[in-house]
Amino acid sequence: MPHAAAVAPPRVLNIADLRRAAFRRLPRAVFDYVDGGAEAENTLRSNVSVFDEVLFRPRGAVASPRASLDTVVLGQRFSLPFLLAPVGSTRLVWPRGEVEAAGAAAAAGTGYILSTLAGTSLEEVKAGSDGVCWYQVYLVGGREVASAAIERARRAGYSALVLTVDTAISGLRERDYRNGIAQLVAANPFRKLPYVWQILSRPGWLLSYLGDGGLMRFPNVVLPDGPMGYAAVAAALEQSVVSWADLKWIRELWKGPLVIKGILTAEDAERAVDEGAAAVVVSNHGGRQLDGVFPTLRALPEVAAAVRGRTEVLMDGGIRRGSDIVKALLLGARAVLIGRAYVYGLAAAGGAGVSRAIEILTADLNRTLRLLGCPSLAELQPSMIELPEGFARGRPAPSRAAPAGELVEEAADVH
Repeated sequence: MPHAAAVAPPRVLNIADLRRAAFRRLPRAVFDYVDGGAEAENTLRSNVSVFDEVLFRPRGAVASPRASLDTVVLGQRFSLPFLLAPVGSTRLVWPRGEVEAAGAAAAAGTGYILSTLAGTSLEEVKAGSDGVCWYQVYLVGGREVASAAIERARRAGYSALVLTVDTAISGLRERDYRNGIAQLVAANPFRKLPYVWQILSRPGWLLSYLGDGGLMRFPNVVLPDGPMGYAAVAAALEQSVVSWADLKWIRELWKGPLVIKGILTAEDAERAVDEGAAAVVVSNHGGRQLDGVFPTLRALPEVAAAVRGRTEVLMDGGIRRGSDIVKALLLGARAVLIGRAYVYGLAAAGGAGVSRAIEILTADLNRTLRLLGCPSLAELQPSMIELPEGFARGRPAPSRAAPAGELVEEAADVH
């Protein structure tokens, strides 16, 4: 499907430009589903603005060629220190959106994490990517349904399982309520009428949406009567809360690396290590769950200090520039996950938009490292940033990648 013209590089210089392009193409309800957060959206905003509080201290008179951006996560070498985060329902923003995003990630040499609540089957997504894919798990549908999906992910070739632990109940995303998203996905056509203008005002999106089959279901949540419908998500999440006890049966099913996503405190980080997590993701769900929690960049040093190198630390939330990624690495992250940054690109122009988002962040990273006087990620030093008073409870040295051969050999036992 032709789409490259929508994000021609001279017009799209940063992620904010992709966000504006996404806003122009998507119906309001769909854009706000991607863009919005919980309640007053204080956490959503602070996830982004917190990066402004951390200042660089560059080294001068350092000549370096193009910086090396390679890193190793869970024993797998990536060309970039960022992976594409799990984002549900991306098929709403672009036809077969999950396949498009996974393909763009593979082409860039990085990884893609598929959400349980994707609109495309996990087999189809993996078949569309020759790169590294991980599978993110919610226990929607109960243990039996989740077990079947985990087994499917294993057979399809997903190399890590990501368990999200911060969804005891869906956050109150007020934009979704105001835009009538529940009514738009309801079966009763009369409930849709007050909100249909949003859809009709975006004919280009509407044609592609209908061409892709219309209202999606969730093919990775297979209930006794078939794939779960869109309207059932909130209730299903509330009925399938994950607890630490669930890790026992999940580990019996999944012998590969297990990543725990949604960690914000030292206590939970230490528990994740005790439970055998290969990595933790410092995450507040993009500000979409509990409003008023720490922005993830501020929570990162506490978590990194608590695990003391016993497991890998990743982070997501608020990343819009390559310089944000560098700050996260300096505060203890092995790599980061990007969500909205790539979904804006997907919404604007499909796979080409995702590739453009990756290009933007890659160029930012290279420029930031060279201006810092740092030729590679391995040579980042904590002294290259200045933190405001009281910013972090712990500030460990950044945990850089170990030699690739050693980690790959380790991982071969569990893949």
